[in-house]
Amino acid sequence: MQGNFFLKKRIQSAVIMAVLLSVTYGAMMITQFSLQDGLSSIPKAIIWGFSNFYPTSESLENLPSIFDKLIETLLISIAAASVASVLAVFFAIAGSKTTKVNGLFAGVSRGIATLFRNIDVAAWAMILLFSFGQSSLTGYFALFFVSFGFLTRAFMETIDEVGHGAVEALQATGAGYFTVIIHSVIPASLPQMISWVLFMIETNIRSATLVGILTGTGIGFSFDLYYKSLNYSSASLVVLLIVVSILLIEAVSNYVRRVIL
Repeated sequence: MQGNFFLKKRIQSAVIMAVLLSVTYGAMMITQFSLQDGLSSIPKAIIWGFSNFYPTSESLENLPSIFDKLIETLLISIAAASVASVLAVFFAIAGSKTTKVNGLFAGVSRGIATLFRNIDVAAWAMILLFSFGQSSLTGYFALFFVSFGFLTRAFMETIDEVGHGAVEALQATGAGYFTVIIHSVIPASLPQMISWVLFMIETNIRSATLVGILTGTGIGFSFDLYYKSLNYSSASLVVLLIVVSILLIEAVSNYVRRVIL
């Protein structure tokens, strides 16, 4: 009996592997991708990177303007996640199975969260360009919409994980809807919600570079400008500052998570 079970698992694994290899090979044939050419280009790319893509003394002259753009990007990313989290709390409460007012509001809240979450930030940036043009406001709203959709969904799941026990206990004592929300749901969910907001800030900082390239603002615009003008030393300095800022934000976020969770 046990031998048949392991035999079935091996057959299933072999079939899945064969399907994956077939799909991969088919995709390579359709796109005319050459694995040999791809692997042979890696050493050339590494050599080019070490030869051209590194900061120099001349690129350091652009450091003040790059730093200003970086600060702008960081502030936009934090503002988008923070404001979106406030709005997401209300939609999450309306859409959560634990705290929903009725099925209609819950369905609408979940639908809005799904819509905003599943449209990529690059798509939002391109859509908003028609309304706001190339400005910081375009980048802010692109990050805000994605943050709102993601945080609403995350907050809903967080509230649902709180459990019905505390809610039912307060309701049994005659507590009203808002009393249950304020004294039970929010305090129990707040640490995890803060953790999600910190995660969203980290994600926004990474996405803000791409948004900046599309909208002509922030640190992304600086990178795009230097790269297209073949000023690779300044472009590498931009990348280095982005990496350092992300690592610092992540370190702060991890510390805050350890404290609150």
